[in-house]
Amino acid sequence: MICSTGPHEEKDKTDAAHQGKQAISRFSNFSPQRPACSPMPSRSLHVAVIGAGAAGLVAARELRREGHDPVVFERGAGVGGNWLYHPAASADPLGSGGVQSSLYASLRTNVPRECMGFLDFPFVADAGATSSYSDDPRRFPGHEEVLRYLQEFARRFDLLGLIRLETEVVSVRRDDTSAGWKLWYRSRKLPGAGGEEVKVVEDDVFDAVVVCNGHSDEPRLADIAGIDGWPGKQMHSRNYRVPDPFHGQVVVIVGYAPSGLDISRDIVGVAKEVHVAHRSPATSETQSTAHANLWLHPMVRKASQFFKINEANSLLVVKQVNRHNIWDIHLRNLWRRLMFAD
Repeated sequence: MICSTGPHEEKDKTDAAHQGKQAISRFSNFSPQRPACSPMPSRSLHVAVIGAGAAGLVAARELRREGHDPVVFERGAGVGGNWLYHPAASADPLGSGGVQSSLYASLRTNVPRECMGFLDFPFVADAGATSSYSDDPRRFPGHEEVLRYLQEFARRFDLLGLIRLETEVVSVRRDDTSAGWKLWYRSRKLPGAGGEEVKVVEDDVFDAVVVCNGHSDEPRLADIAGIDGWPGKQMHSRNYRVPDPFHGQVVVIVGYAPSGLDISRDIVGVAKEVHVAHRSPATSETQSTAHANLWLHPMVRKASQFFKINEANSLLVVKQVNRHNIWDIHLRNLWRRLMFAD
């Protein structure tokens, strides 16, 4: 869901923008007003909505429009879900560690904004004096603009009163006695004595549950035999924020999906070398790029052996297995960082 901002990708962005305009034009005859809805339900349902990101916000709005009683549980300190940027990453470089967002500072959308907005609340570059979100006029805006849009959406449709912030759902189970769903949630509360912050687990019963917690929470790691014995630093792209920590280092990025593409371009200006291992190359040869210190390699299959140089540095010899042969990549320089980018 990320795009790189390098000049080599401008054509892709132009094509995407053209496709976005075509998609918008197909709806040009539609009124921005809410389309006719189904009749009001025979009874109002007490509904739990888990997550106050884009999906959770619009789910809560539609449920209330249909006459139901939604309650939104959000473990973060504000609305926006994954678009709520946290400059501090998880203490566990390969895990989520309770940090909600997987955004990095330079992230921009990889689809035009016209395709990201709701039909009756378009995500436009100039929303007028009544809006507080339009500070980024680019068709592919930064993550801050998306967050402002979602915050404005929540205000415009009066959703903030439905949301319980800093409240994490820990369990949901069928409640046989009520034929509904019992939900346990943990929230932060300040007790009277001592003033220290504690987390209290409470429960409630709902007629229905809508799960809107997204799919970017748990990192996915490449399965590389022998990698646990590698002495260098490893991290997942979910915990990447800014390029500064990679200054002067030799970095291997495993994966070349949008996040791997974006991050490789982000750190290439400060790192000594950036090596990207991915599945796309049709050949088994290392490929150069427009950047003098960035190379593309076939996917790493096995970390076969390690040669100790000194206490601080190690040389990694990677054995690559593909359809045609088995060969070794011997890097003259040291791989000091390994990043998994799913």
